[in-house]
Amino acid sequence: MAKGLAGLAAMALVSTMAAAPAQAATEETQDPTVMRIATDGFIDSFNPFTSFYLMPTNTFKYMYENLVANSPETGEVIEGLATEWNTEEGGKVWTYKIRPDMKWSDGEPLTSEDVAWTYNQMMEKDELSVANGALIENFATVEAPDDSTLVITLKEPQANNPGQEIPVVPKHIWSKIDKPGEFKNKENTVGSGPFQLESYEANKSVTLKSNPNFWRGEPTLDKIQYRYYTNSDAQVQAIRSGEVDFITGLSPEQFKALESADNVETSVGNGRRFSGISINSGLADADGEEFGTGHEALQDKKVRQAIRAGIDIDTLREQVMQDYAEPATSFVPSVYEKWALPEDDPVITGFDVERAKKLLDDAGWKEGSDGIREKDGEKLSLRFLTDADATIEQNTAKFLKPWMKDIGIELKNEASDVDTVSERTTKGDYDMYYSGWSLSPDPDYQLFINTCGSRPDAEGNGGTSQDGYCNKKFDKLYQQQHVELDEDERSDLVHQALALHYEDTASITLWYQNQLEAFRSDRFTGFTKQPTDDGIIANQVGYWGYTSVEPVSAENASGEGGMGAGGWVAIAAAAIVVIGGGGFLISRRKKSDDRE
Repeated sequence: MAKGLAGLAAMALVSTMAAAPAQAATEETQDPTVMRIATDGFIDSFNPFTSFYLMPTNTFKYMYENLVANSPETGEVIEGLATEWNTEEGGKVWTYKIRPDMKWSDGEPLTSEDVAWTYNQMMEKDELSVANGALIENFATVEAPDDSTLVITLKEPQANNPGQEIPVVPKHIWSKIDKPGEFKNKENTVGSGPFQLESYEANKSVTLKSNPNFWRGEPTLDKIQYRYYTNSDAQVQAIRSGEVDFITGLSPEQFKALESADNVETSVGNGRRFSGISINSGLADADGEEFGTGHEALQDKKVRQAIRAGIDIDTLREQVMQDYAEPATSFVPSVYEKWALPEDDPVITGFDVERAKKLLDDAGWKEGSDGIREKDGEKLSLRFLTDADATIEQNTAKFLKPWMKDIGIELKNEASDVDTVSERTTKGDYDMYYSGWSLSPDPDYQLFINTCGSRPDAEGNGGTSQDGYCNKKFDKLYQQQHVELDEDERSDLVHQALALHYEDTASITLWYQNQLEAFRSDRFTGFTKQPTDDGIIANQVGYWGYTSVEPVSAENASGEGGMGAGGWVAIAAAAIVVIGGGGFLISRRKKSDDRE
Protein backbone atom coordinates (compact mmCIF):
# COMPACT_ATOMS: atom_id res chain seq x y z
CA MET A 1 0.00 0.00 0.00
CA ALA A 2 3.01 2.29 0.23
CA LYS A 3 2.08 3.97 -3.04
CA GLY A 4 3.62 6.86 -4.85
CA LEU A 5 0.19 8.33 -5.59
CA ALA A 6 -0.43 10.77 -8.42
CA GLY A 7 0.16 14.34 -7.24
CA LEU A 8 -2.56 16.95 -7.58
CA ALA A 9 -2.79 20.62 -6.74
CA ALA A 10 -4.91 21.38 -3.69
CA MET A 11 -7.76 23.04 -5.61
CA ALA A 12 -7.90 20.19 -8.08
CA LEU A 13 -8.27 17.75 -5.22
CA VAL A 14 -11.15 19.71 -3.77
CA SER A 15 -13.04 19.76 -7.05
CA THR A 16 -12.27 16.26 -8.34
CA MET A 17 -15.22 13.86 -8.37
CA ALA A 18 -14.37 10.54 -6.72
CA ALA A 19 -14.62 7.40 -8.75
CA ALA A 20 -16.93 4.90 -7.08
CA PRO A 21 -15.24 2.03 -5.27
CA ALA A 22 -15.31 -1.26 -7.15
CA GLN A 23 -17.65 -2.89 -4.63
CA ALA A 24 -21.22 -1.83 -3.95
CA ALA A 25 -22.02 -0.16 -0.65
CA THR A 26 -22.85 -2.57 2.15
CA GLU A 27 -24.41 -2.40 5.58
CA GLU A 28 -20.87 -2.33 6.96
CA THR A 29 -20.32 1.11 5.43
CA GLN A 30 -21.24 2.90 8.66
CA ASP A 31 -20.61 0.04 11.09
CA PRO A 32 -18.53 1.64 13.88
CA THR A 33 -16.51 -1.55 14.38
CA VAL A 34 -15.47 -1.95 10.72
CA MET A 35 -12.49 0.13 9.56
CA ARG A 36 -12.17 0.64 5.80
CA ILE A 37 -8.80 1.20 4.15
CA ALA A 38 -8.29 2.48 0.59
CA THR A 39 -5.92 0.43 -1.56
CA ASP A 40 -4.97 -0.66 -5.07
CA GLY A 41 -2.28 -3.09 -3.89
CA PHE A 42 -1.33 -6.07 -6.05
CA ILE A 43 -2.39 -9.53 -4.81
CA ASP A 44 -1.22 -12.83 -6.24
CA SER A 45 -2.47 -15.00 -3.35
CA PHE A 46 -2.73 -15.10 0.44
CA ASN A 47 -0.30 -17.98 0.70
CA PRO A 48 2.42 -16.99 3.21
CA PHE A 49 4.81 -19.56 1.72
CA THR A 50 4.76 -18.04 -1.76
CA SER A 51 3.59 -14.40 -1.80
CA PHE A 52 6.08 -11.58 -1.20
CA TYR A 53 4.01 -8.60 -2.39
CA LEU A 54 3.22 -5.73 -0.05
CA MET A 55 -0.55 -6.12 0.17
CA PRO A 56 -0.59 -9.87 1.00
CA THR A 57 2.38 -9.64 3.36
CA ASN A 58 0.65 -6.83 5.23
CA THR A 59 -2.31 -9.15 5.83
CA PHE A 60 0.01 -12.00 6.88
CA LYS A 61 1.23 -9.83 9.76
CA TYR A 62 -2.33 -9.76 11.08
CA MET A 63 -3.18 -13.37 10.23
CA TYR A 64 -0.14 -15.28 11.49
CA GLU A 65 1.97 -14.68 14.58
CA ASN A 66 5.74 -15.15 14.25
CA LEU A 67 7.95 -16.99 16.70
CA VAL A 68 9.20 -13.59 17.91
CA ALA A 69 7.86 -10.11 17.17
CA ASN A 70 9.17 -6.54 16.94
CA SER A 71 8.07 -3.93 19.44
CA PRO A 72 5.96 -0.96 18.35
CA GLU A 73 8.13 1.45 20.34
CA THR A 74 11.54 0.69 18.90
CA GLY A 75 11.29 -2.33 16.60
CA GLU A 76 13.44 -4.41 18.93
CA VAL A 77 12.74 -8.12 19.26
CA ILE A 78 10.03 -9.05 21.78
CA GLU A 79 7.99 -12.14 22.53
CA GLY A 80 5.60 -13.58 19.99
CA LEU A 81 4.65 -17.26 20.01
CA ALA A 82 7.76 -17.68 22.16
CA THR A 83 7.97 -16.11 25.60
CA GLU A 84 11.74 -16.48 25.97
CA TRP A 85 14.79 -17.87 24.21
CA ASN A 86 18.48 -18.47 24.72
CA THR A 87 21.48 -19.31 22.57
CA GLU A 88 24.27 -21.85 22.89
CA GLU A 89 27.44 -22.63 20.98
CA GLY A 90 28.08 -18.98 20.22
CA GLY A 91 24.75 -18.40 18.49
CA LYS A 92 24.49 -21.70 16.63
CA VAL A 93 21.72 -23.30 18.72
CA TRP A 94 18.59 -21.30 19.61
CA THR A 95 16.08 -22.72 22.10
CA TYR A 96 12.61 -21.16 22.47
CA LYS A 97 9.92 -21.62 25.10
CA ILE A 98 6.47 -21.53 23.48
CA ARG A 99 3.61 -19.72 25.20
CA PRO A 100 1.30 -22.22 26.93
CA ASP A 101 -2.42 -22.68 26.25
CA MET A 102 -2.49 -20.85 22.91
CA LYS A 103 -5.17 -21.65 20.35
CA TRP A 104 -5.60 -21.24 16.63
CA SER A 105 -8.56 -19.19 15.50
CA ASP A 106 -10.58 -22.42 15.07
CA GLY A 107 -9.95 -23.39 18.69
CA GLU A 108 -7.34 -26.09 18.08
CA PRO A 109 -4.22 -25.99 20.32
CA LEU A 110 -1.12 -24.21 19.01
CA THR A 111 2.17 -25.84 20.01
CA SER A 112 5.84 -25.96 19.09
CA GLU A 113 4.99 -28.75 16.62
CA ASP A 114 3.22 -26.19 14.40
CA VAL A 115 6.34 -24.02 14.32
CA ALA A 116 8.64 -26.96 13.58
CA TRP A 117 6.32 -28.24 10.84
CA THR A 118 6.17 -24.80 9.17
CA TYR A 119 9.94 -24.38 9.15
CA ASN A 120 10.65 -27.93 8.02
CA GLN A 121 8.21 -27.65 5.12
CA MET A 122 10.12 -24.59 3.92
CA MET A 123 13.43 -26.42 4.32
CA GLU A 124 12.27 -29.57 2.50
CA LYS A 125 10.08 -28.24 -0.31
CA ASP A 126 11.32 -25.65 -2.78
CA GLU A 127 7.79 -24.55 -3.66
CA LEU A 128 7.24 -23.52 -0.03
CA SER A 129 10.44 -21.50 0.26
CA VAL A 130 9.56 -19.00 -2.47
CA ALA A 131 8.68 -16.11 -0.16
CA ASN A 132 10.88 -16.62 2.89
CA GLY A 133 13.44 -19.16 1.78
CA ALA A 134 16.38 -16.87 2.48
CA LEU A 135 15.38 -16.72 6.13
CA ILE A 136 15.84 -20.47 6.64
CA GLU A 137 18.90 -21.05 4.44
CA ASN A 138 21.12 -21.23 7.51
CA PHE A 139 18.85 -23.74 9.30
CA ALA A 140 20.34 -27.22 9.79
CA THR A 141 17.52 -28.74 11.87
CA VAL A 142 14.33 -27.60 13.60
CA GLU A 143 12.94 -29.83 16.32
CA ALA A 144 10.07 -29.79 18.82
CA PRO A 145 11.14 -32.08 21.69
CA ASP A 146 7.89 -31.25 23.50
CA ASP A 147 4.83 -29.02 23.01
CA SER A 148 6.46 -26.03 24.71
CA THR A 149 10.01 -26.22 23.34
CA LEU A 150 11.48 -25.46 19.93
CA VAL A 151 15.16 -25.93 19.05
CA ILE A 152 16.71 -24.38 15.92
CA THR A 153 20.19 -25.59 15.10
CA LEU A 154 21.96 -23.45 12.53
CA LYS A 155 24.61 -24.45 10.03
CA GLU A 156 26.72 -21.65 11.43
CA PRO A 157 26.17 -19.05 14.16
CA GLN A 158 24.29 -15.86 13.38
CA ALA A 159 23.71 -12.63 15.24
CA ASN A 160 20.09 -11.91 14.33
CA ASN A 161 17.25 -13.89 15.90
CA PRO A 162 16.20 -16.63 13.42
CA GLY A 163 12.61 -16.64 14.69
CA GLN A 164 11.57 -13.44 12.93
CA GLU A 165 9.36 -12.69 9.94
CA ILE A 166 8.30 -16.26 9.13
CA PRO A 167 4.51 -16.68 9.41
CA VAL A 168 3.75 -19.85 11.36
CA VAL A 169 0.79 -21.83 9.95
CA PRO A 170 -1.40 -24.53 11.57
CA LYS A 171 -0.15 -28.04 10.80
CA HIS A 172 -3.63 -29.54 11.16
CA ILE A 173 -4.85 -27.36 8.25
CA TRP A 174 -1.89 -27.13 5.88
CA SER A 175 -0.77 -30.76 6.15
CA LYS A 176 -4.06 -31.77 4.50
CA ILE A 177 -3.59 -29.53 1.44
CA ASP A 178 -2.52 -31.56 -1.63
CA LYS A 179 -0.56 -28.82 -3.38
CA PRO A 180 0.26 -26.21 -0.73
CA GLY A 181 2.50 -24.27 -3.12
CA GLU A 182 -0.52 -23.58 -5.36
CA PHE A 183 -3.03 -22.97 -2.56
CA LYS A 184 -4.51 -19.44 -2.73
CA ASN A 185 -5.73 -19.34 0.91
CA LYS A 186 -8.28 -16.67 0.01
CA GLU A 187 -11.11 -17.09 2.53
CA ASN A 188 -11.96 -18.24 6.06
CA THR A 189 -8.35 -18.73 7.06
CA VAL A 190 -7.14 -20.31 10.29
CA GLY A 191 -4.34 -18.46 12.02
CA SER A 192 -2.99 -17.17 15.31
CA GLY A 193 -2.88 -13.42 14.68
CA PRO A 194 -5.36 -10.71 15.68
CA PHE A 195 -7.36 -10.87 12.42
CA GLN A 196 -8.21 -13.59 9.91
CA LEU A 197 -9.04 -13.35 6.23
CA GLU A 198 -12.80 -13.71 5.86
CA SER A 199 -13.21 -13.02 2.15
CA TYR A 200 -11.47 -11.69 -0.93
CA GLU A 201 -13.04 -10.34 -4.12
CA ALA A 202 -10.45 -9.56 -6.77
CA ASN A 203 -10.19 -5.82 -7.47
CA LYS A 204 -13.03 -5.16 -5.02
CA SER A 205 -12.27 -5.85 -1.40
CA VAL A 206 -10.32 -7.81 1.20
CA THR A 207 -12.10 -8.37 4.51
CA LEU A 208 -10.39 -9.46 7.73
CA LYS A 209 -12.35 -10.43 10.86
CA SER A 210 -11.15 -10.33 14.46
CA ASN A 211 -9.76 -13.47 16.10
CA PRO A 212 -11.32 -14.13 19.54
CA ASN A 213 -8.50 -16.55 20.37
CA PHE A 214 -5.64 -14.12 19.84
CA TRP A 215 -3.31 -14.42 22.83
CA ARG A 216 -2.95 -10.66 23.38
CA GLY A 217 -6.74 -10.25 23.50
CA GLU A 218 -9.37 -9.90 20.79
CA PRO A 219 -9.15 -6.54 18.98
CA THR A 220 -11.91 -3.99 19.56
CA LEU A 221 -12.57 -3.75 15.83
CA ASP A 222 -14.76 -6.50 14.40
CA LYS A 223 -13.35 -6.18 10.90
CA ILE A 224 -10.79 -4.47 8.69
CA GLN A 225 -11.81 -4.04 5.07
CA TYR A 226 -9.45 -3.01 2.29
CA ARG A 227 -11.40 -1.34 -0.53
CA TYR A 228 -10.06 -1.07 -4.05
CA TYR A 229 -10.10 2.21 -5.98
CA THR A 230 -8.96 2.55 -9.55
CA ASN A 231 -6.87 5.68 -9.06
CA SER A 232 -5.34 7.80 -6.34
CA ASP A 233 -7.73 10.73 -6.87
CA ALA A 234 -10.62 8.47 -5.99
CA GLN A 235 -8.86 7.26 -2.84
CA VAL A 236 -8.32 10.82 -1.62
CA GLN A 237 -11.92 11.80 -2.31
CA ALA A 238 -13.10 8.62 -0.57
CA ILE A 239 -11.52 9.64 2.71
CA ARG A 240 -12.87 13.17 2.33
CA SER A 241 -16.39 11.85 1.87
CA GLY A 242 -16.11 9.19 4.58
CA GLU A 243 -16.28 6.20 2.24
CA VAL A 244 -13.01 4.98 3.75
CA ASP A 245 -11.40 5.60 7.11
CA PHE A 246 -7.67 5.33 6.39
CA ILE A 247 -5.27 6.01 3.54
CA THR A 248 -1.49 5.81 3.29
CA GLY A 249 1.19 6.60 0.71
CA LEU A 250 -0.13 10.09 -0.04
CA SER A 251 1.83 12.37 -2.32
CA PRO A 252 2.96 15.70 -0.80
CA GLU A 253 0.28 17.56 -2.78
CA GLN A 254 -2.47 15.25 -1.60
CA PHE A 255 -1.25 15.33 1.97
CA LYS A 256 -1.28 19.13 2.10
CA ALA A 257 -4.75 19.25 0.58
CA LEU A 258 -6.09 16.87 3.24
CA GLU A 259 -4.61 18.84 6.14
CA SER A 260 -7.60 21.17 6.05
CA ALA A 261 -10.26 18.51 5.36
CA ASP A 262 -13.08 18.15 7.88
CA ASN A 263 -12.82 15.19 10.27
CA VAL A 264 -9.55 14.03 8.71
CA GLU A 265 -6.32 13.83 10.71
CA THR A 266 -3.00 13.58 8.92
CA SER A 267 0.22 11.91 10.05
CA VAL A 268 3.85 12.17 8.90
CA GLY A 269 5.96 9.12 9.75
CA ASN A 270 9.66 8.41 9.37
CA GLY A 271 9.40 5.29 7.27
CA ARG A 272 11.51 2.16 6.91
CA ARG A 273 11.71 2.54 3.15
CA PHE A 274 14.32 3.86 0.75
CA SER A 275 13.81 5.04 -2.82
CA GLY A 276 16.46 5.23 -5.47
CA ILE A 277 17.75 4.42 -8.94
CA SER A 278 18.84 0.87 -9.68
CA ILE A 279 21.59 0.62 -12.30
CA ASN A 280 22.07 -2.34 -14.62
CA SER A 281 25.80 -2.80 -14.17
CA GLY A 282 25.75 -6.14 -16.00
CA LEU A 283 23.24 -8.68 -14.74
CA ALA A 284 24.04 -12.36 -14.24
CA ASP A 285 22.47 -15.19 -12.28
CA ALA A 286 24.00 -16.89 -9.23
CA ASP A 287 26.09 -19.10 -11.52
CA GLY A 288 27.49 -16.13 -13.44
CA GLU A 289 25.35 -16.62 -16.57
CA GLU A 290 24.88 -13.14 -18.03
CA PHE A 291 21.57 -11.82 -19.30
CA GLY A 292 19.79 -8.54 -20.04
CA THR A 293 20.24 -5.56 -22.33
CA GLY A 294 22.04 -3.14 -20.02
CA HIS A 295 24.34 -0.60 -21.67
CA GLU A 296 27.95 -1.79 -21.61
CA ALA A 297 29.09 1.62 -20.34
CA LEU A 298 27.34 0.97 -17.02
CA GLN A 299 29.73 -1.88 -16.28
CA ASP A 300 32.35 0.82 -15.67
CA LYS A 301 32.23 2.07 -12.07
CA LYS A 302 33.43 5.52 -13.16
CA VAL A 303 30.34 5.97 -15.37
CA ARG A 304 28.02 4.93 -12.55
CA GLN A 305 29.76 7.28 -10.14
CA ALA A 306 29.49 10.09 -12.71
CA ILE A 307 25.72 9.61 -12.86
CA ARG A 308 25.48 10.04 -9.10
CA ALA A 309 27.73 13.12 -9.14
CA GLY A 310 25.53 14.65 -11.84
CA ILE A 311 22.30 14.43 -9.79
CA ASP A 312 21.43 17.31 -7.46
CA ILE A 313 19.73 15.04 -4.92
CA ASP A 314 19.01 17.83 -2.41
CA THR A 315 17.15 19.88 -5.01
CA LEU A 316 15.39 16.76 -6.27
CA ARG A 317 14.19 15.92 -2.76
CA GLU A 318 12.98 19.48 -2.16
CA GLN A 319 11.17 19.78 -5.49
CA VAL A 320 9.74 16.28 -5.95
CA MET A 321 9.13 15.34 -2.31
CA GLN A 322 8.64 18.89 -1.03
CA ASP A 323 10.94 17.91 1.85
CA TYR A 324 8.69 15.02 2.94
CA ALA A 325 11.76 12.79 2.79
CA GLU A 326 14.96 12.37 4.76
CA PRO A 327 18.43 12.66 3.19
CA ALA A 328 19.82 9.23 2.31
CA THR A 329 23.25 7.63 2.46
CA SER A 330 22.65 3.96 1.68
CA PHE A 331 19.92 1.34 1.37
CA VAL A 332 19.50 1.13 5.17
CA PRO A 333 17.12 3.93 6.26
CA SER A 334 18.19 6.44 8.91
CA VAL A 335 15.30 5.33 11.14
CA TYR A 336 17.60 2.40 11.99
CA GLU A 337 20.32 4.63 13.37
CA LYS A 338 22.75 1.95 14.57
CA TRP A 339 22.93 0.30 11.13
CA ALA A 340 22.53 3.20 8.69
CA LEU A 341 25.68 4.53 7.01
CA PRO A 342 26.62 7.76 8.86
CA GLU A 343 26.29 10.99 6.91
CA ASP A 344 29.93 11.86 7.63
CA ASP A 345 31.35 8.64 6.22
CA PRO A 346 34.26 9.64 3.95
CA VAL A 347 32.92 7.55 1.05
CA ILE A 348 29.91 9.84 0.60
CA THR A 349 30.13 12.42 -2.18
CA GLY A 350 27.77 15.18 -3.25
CA PHE A 351 26.51 16.93 -6.37
CA ASP A 352 29.55 17.89 -8.46
CA VAL A 353 29.13 18.45 -12.20
CA GLU A 354 32.84 18.96 -12.83
CA ARG A 355 33.71 15.73 -11.02
CA ALA A 356 31.05 13.91 -13.06
CA LYS A 357 32.57 15.20 -16.29
CA LYS A 358 36.09 14.19 -15.25
CA LEU A 359 34.92 10.68 -14.33
CA LEU A 360 33.39 10.31 -17.80
CA ASP A 361 36.58 11.67 -19.38
CA ASP A 362 38.63 9.14 -17.43
CA ALA A 363 36.29 6.38 -18.60
CA GLY A 364 37.03 7.30 -22.21
CA TRP A 365 33.71 9.00 -23.00
CA LYS A 366 34.54 12.26 -24.80
CA GLU A 367 32.13 15.10 -25.51
CA GLY A 368 30.70 15.08 -29.04
CA SER A 369 29.67 18.00 -31.25
CA ASP A 370 26.14 17.97 -29.81
CA GLY A 371 27.36 17.74 -26.22
CA ILE A 372 26.56 14.05 -25.86
CA ARG A 373 29.58 11.92 -25.08
CA GLU A 374 30.89 9.31 -27.49
CA LYS A 375 33.25 6.35 -27.41
CA ASP A 376 34.25 4.15 -30.33
CA GLY A 377 31.59 5.86 -32.44
CA GLU A 378 28.76 5.15 -29.98
CA LYS A 379 26.84 7.85 -28.13
CA LEU A 380 26.29 7.55 -24.37
CA SER A 381 22.50 7.14 -24.45
CA LEU A 382 20.77 5.47 -21.49
CA ARG A 383 17.19 4.35 -20.78
CA PHE A 384 15.42 5.24 -17.52
CA LEU A 385 12.43 2.97 -16.88
CA THR A 386 9.57 4.25 -14.69
CA ASP A 387 5.98 3.54 -13.72
CA ALA A 388 3.79 5.80 -15.88
CA ASP A 389 1.18 6.14 -13.10
CA ALA A 390 3.62 7.12 -10.33
CA THR A 391 3.91 10.90 -10.22
CA ILE A 392 7.02 10.87 -8.02
CA GLU A 393 8.80 8.67 -10.55
CA GLN A 394 7.71 10.82 -13.48
CA ASN A 395 8.77 14.05 -11.78
CA THR A 396 12.13 12.49 -10.90
CA ALA A 397 12.66 11.55 -14.54
CA LYS A 398 11.92 15.12 -15.66
CA PHE A 399 14.67 16.51 -13.44
CA LEU A 400 17.18 13.80 -14.33
CA LYS A 401 17.00 14.31 -18.09
CA PRO A 402 18.53 17.84 -18.25
CA TRP A 403 21.00 17.07 -15.46
CA MET A 404 22.32 14.10 -17.38
CA LYS A 405 22.56 16.21 -20.54
CA ASP A 406 24.70 18.72 -18.60
CA ILE A 407 27.36 16.03 -18.09
CA GLY A 408 27.00 14.60 -21.59
CA ILE A 409 24.58 11.69 -21.15
CA GLU A 410 21.43 11.39 -23.24
CA LEU A 411 18.67 10.05 -20.97
CA LYS A 412 15.62 8.49 -22.59
CA ASN A 413 12.71 8.29 -20.17
CA GLU A 414 10.67 5.14 -20.79
CA ALA A 415 7.40 5.19 -18.85
CA SER A 416 5.26 2.06 -18.87
CA ASP A 417 2.60 0.15 -16.97
CA VAL A 418 3.63 -1.75 -13.86
CA ASP A 419 3.36 -5.21 -15.43
CA THR A 420 5.72 -4.20 -18.23
CA VAL A 421 8.11 -2.62 -15.73
CA SER A 422 8.04 -5.86 -13.72
CA GLU A 423 8.69 -8.01 -16.78
CA ARG A 424 11.50 -5.84 -18.11
CA THR A 425 13.34 -5.45 -14.81
CA THR A 426 13.15 -9.21 -14.19
CA LYS A 427 14.70 -9.87 -17.60
CA GLY A 428 17.27 -7.11 -17.20
CA ASP A 429 15.84 -5.12 -20.11
CA TYR A 430 16.75 -1.67 -18.77
CA ASP A 431 19.69 0.61 -18.07
CA MET A 432 18.27 2.29 -14.97
CA TYR A 433 14.93 2.16 -13.22
CA TYR A 434 13.25 3.78 -10.21
CA SER A 435 13.29 1.36 -7.31
CA GLY A 436 12.27 1.19 -3.66
CA TRP A 437 12.35 -1.28 -0.77
CA SER A 438 11.17 -1.58 2.84
CA LEU A 439 13.47 -2.87 5.57
CA SER A 440 13.00 -4.45 8.97
CA PRO A 441 14.95 -3.33 12.07
CA ASP A 442 17.80 -5.74 11.32
CA PRO A 443 19.73 -5.24 8.04
CA ASP A 444 20.81 -8.88 7.58
CA TYR A 445 18.26 -9.82 4.93
CA GLN A 446 18.78 -6.70 2.81
CA LEU A 447 22.51 -7.24 2.94
CA PHE A 448 21.98 -10.88 1.95
CA ILE A 449 20.05 -10.00 -1.21
CA ASN A 450 23.03 -7.95 -2.34
CA THR A 451 25.35 -10.98 -2.32
CA CYS A 452 26.43 -12.81 -5.46
CA GLY A 453 24.62 -16.02 -4.55
CA SER A 454 21.26 -14.27 -4.20
CA ARG A 455 20.96 -13.27 -7.86
CA PRO A 456 17.99 -14.74 -9.80
CA ASP A 457 17.98 -15.69 -13.46
CA ALA A 458 16.24 -13.84 -16.31
CA GLU A 459 12.93 -15.54 -15.51
CA GLY A 460 13.11 -14.51 -11.87
CA ASN A 461 13.93 -18.02 -10.65
CA GLY A 462 16.35 -18.54 -7.81
CA GLY A 463 17.18 -15.80 -5.32
CA THR A 464 15.91 -12.28 -4.83
CA SER A 465 18.32 -9.47 -5.65
CA GLN A 466 18.15 -5.77 -4.90
CA ASP A 467 20.20 -4.60 -7.88
CA GLY A 468 21.86 -7.70 -9.31
CA TYR A 469 24.96 -6.61 -7.37
CA CYS A 470 27.95 -8.93 -6.98
CA ASN A 471 31.21 -8.16 -5.19
CA LYS A 472 33.14 -10.87 -3.35
CA LYS A 473 34.46 -8.31 -0.86
CA PHE A 474 30.87 -7.38 -0.02
CA ASP A 475 30.00 -11.08 0.37
CA LYS A 476 32.83 -11.47 2.89
CA LEU A 477 31.64 -8.45 4.89
CA TYR A 478 28.09 -9.81 4.83
CA GLN A 479 29.25 -13.14 6.22
CA GLN A 480 31.36 -11.48 8.91
CA GLN A 481 28.48 -9.31 10.19
CA HIS A 482 26.10 -12.25 9.96
CA VAL A 483 27.98 -14.16 12.68
CA GLU A 484 29.37 -11.26 14.74
CA LEU A 485 27.65 -11.31 18.17
CA ASP A 486 29.16 -8.07 19.47
CA GLU A 487 26.72 -5.40 18.32
CA ASP A 488 29.27 -2.58 18.05
CA GLU A 489 31.62 -4.75 16.01
CA ARG A 490 28.74 -5.90 13.83
CA SER A 491 27.59 -2.32 13.25
CA ASP A 492 31.06 -1.41 12.00
CA LEU A 493 31.04 -4.36 9.57
CA VAL A 494 27.59 -3.33 8.27
CA HIS A 495 28.87 0.21 7.70
CA GLN A 496 31.86 -1.15 5.78
CA ALA A 497 29.54 -3.20 3.55
CA LEU A 498 27.29 -0.21 2.90
CA ALA A 499 30.28 2.00 2.11
CA LEU A 500 31.55 -0.55 -0.40
CA HIS A 501 28.12 -0.74 -2.05
CA TYR A 502 28.01 3.07 -2.18
CA GLU A 503 31.42 3.28 -3.86
CA ASP A 504 30.52 0.55 -6.37
CA THR A 505 27.31 2.47 -7.19
CA ALA A 506 25.11 -0.47 -8.08
CA SER A 507 22.29 1.90 -7.22
CA ILE A 508 21.82 5.50 -6.13
CA THR A 509 19.74 5.99 -3.00
CA LEU A 510 17.77 9.22 -3.35
CA TRP A 511 15.90 9.54 -0.07
CA TYR A 512 14.05 7.92 2.80
CA GLN A 513 10.50 8.89 2.01
CA ASN A 514 8.22 10.02 4.83
CA GLN A 515 5.06 7.94 4.98
CA LEU A 516 2.16 10.36 4.58
CA GLU A 517 -1.11 9.04 6.01
CA ALA A 518 -4.59 10.22 6.96
CA PHE A 519 -7.54 8.80 8.90
CA ARG A 520 -11.10 9.74 9.78
CA SER A 521 -10.80 11.26 13.24
CA ASP A 522 -14.58 11.30 13.63
CA ARG A 523 -14.71 7.50 13.42
CA PHE A 524 -11.55 5.96 14.86
CA THR A 525 -8.79 6.63 17.38
CA GLY A 526 -5.95 4.73 19.04
CA PHE A 527 -3.66 4.09 16.07
CA THR A 528 -0.25 2.82 17.22
CA LYS A 529 2.83 4.16 15.47
CA GLN A 530 6.10 2.30 14.95
CA PRO A 531 8.40 3.66 16.26
CA THR A 532 6.39 5.55 18.85
CA ASP A 533 8.10 8.85 18.11
CA ASP A 534 7.35 10.09 14.58
CA GLY A 535 6.65 6.57 13.30
CA ILE A 536 4.29 5.02 10.77
CA ILE A 537 0.84 3.43 11.08
CA ALA A 538 0.58 1.24 7.97
CA ASN A 539 3.25 -1.14 6.63
CA GLN A 540 4.80 -1.79 10.02
CA VAL A 541 6.98 -4.71 11.06
CA GLY A 542 4.12 -6.30 12.95
CA TYR A 543 0.43 -5.88 13.62
CA TRP A 544 0.36 -2.88 15.96
CA GLY A 545 -1.00 -0.16 13.66
CA TYR A 546 -4.62 -1.25 13.38
CA THR A 547 -5.01 -3.77 16.20
CA SER A 548 -5.16 -1.06 18.86
CA VAL A 549 -7.76 1.03 16.98
CA GLU A 550 -11.05 1.87 18.69
CA PRO A 551 -14.24 3.53 17.48
CA VAL A 552 -14.56 7.16 18.57
CA SER A 553 -18.00 6.53 20.07
CA ALA A 554 -17.58 5.73 23.77
CA GLU A 555 -20.56 3.40 23.56
CA ASN A 556 -18.93 1.33 20.83
CA ALA A 557 -15.38 1.62 22.17
CA SER A 558 -16.12 -0.40 25.30
CA GLY A 559 -17.03 -3.71 23.73
CA GLU A 560 -16.44 -6.81 25.82
CA GLY A 561 -13.14 -8.61 25.44
CA GLY A 562 -11.45 -5.82 23.48
CA MET A 563 -8.08 -4.42 24.45
CA GLY A 564 -7.50 -0.69 23.99
CA ALA A 565 -4.41 0.96 22.60
CA GLY A 566 -2.91 1.58 26.03
CA GLY A 567 -3.14 -2.08 26.96
CA TRP A 568 -1.51 -3.22 23.75
CA VAL A 569 1.40 -0.82 24.07
CA ALA A 570 1.86 -1.71 27.74
CA ILE A 571 2.13 -5.41 26.91
CA ALA A 572 4.68 -4.69 24.19
CA ALA A 573 6.74 -2.44 26.44
CA ALA A 574 6.83 -5.03 29.21
CA ALA A 575 7.91 -7.71 26.78
CA ILE A 576 10.91 -5.99 25.17
CA VAL A 577 13.97 -8.22 24.98
CA VAL A 578 17.23 -6.48 24.04
CA ILE A 579 18.46 -8.64 21.18
CA GLY A 580 19.12 -8.09 17.45
CA GLY A 581 16.29 -7.99 14.91
CA GLY A 582 15.90 -10.17 11.82
CA GLY A 583 15.68 -9.92 8.08
CA PHE A 584 12.57 -8.89 6.19
CA LEU A 585 11.51 -10.46 2.92
CA ILE A 586 11.27 -8.18 -0.05
CA SER A 587 10.82 -8.52 -3.78
CA ARG A 588 11.96 -6.50 -6.76
CA ARG A 589 8.95 -7.57 -8.82
CA LYS A 590 6.01 -5.37 -9.80
CA LYS A 591 6.20 -1.64 -9.27
CA SER A 592 8.60 -0.34 -6.67
CA ASP A 593 5.87 0.45 -4.17
CA ASP A 594 4.39 -3.04 -4.38
CA ARG A 595 7.55 -4.46 -2.84
CA GLU A 596 7.60 -5.29 0.83
